[in-house]
Amino acid sequence: MKFVKHAEFDATVGKSAGIVDVVTDVTGTLTPTDERPALSSADRCDRCGAQAYVRVVLAGGGELLFCRHHYTEHEDKLSAVAIAVDDERERVHSAS
Repeated sequence: MKFVKHAEFDATVGKSAGIVDVVTDVTGTLTPTDERPALSSADRCDRCGAQAYVRVVLAGGGELLFCRHHYTEHEDKLSAVAIAVDDERERVHSAS
């Protein structure tokens, strides 16, 4: 399992930019989906800084935030490493 900083994650290859070491003996505590706060306008995409509409929860308890565009672009690779995905992309169209 890898821990990565949000800004250092490269979803195109599914790993960090080499700044964070691999961690193999971590027991993370996850917040149940119904207890994680909804994404707000203050949550920003880790790839481009736009408003985040998707939270990807990783096995160690870390999370990555993505805008609609970047999550859609990397959805297959992210779903392979995610243990939970909070997808609020439908809010993009309902807000207008």
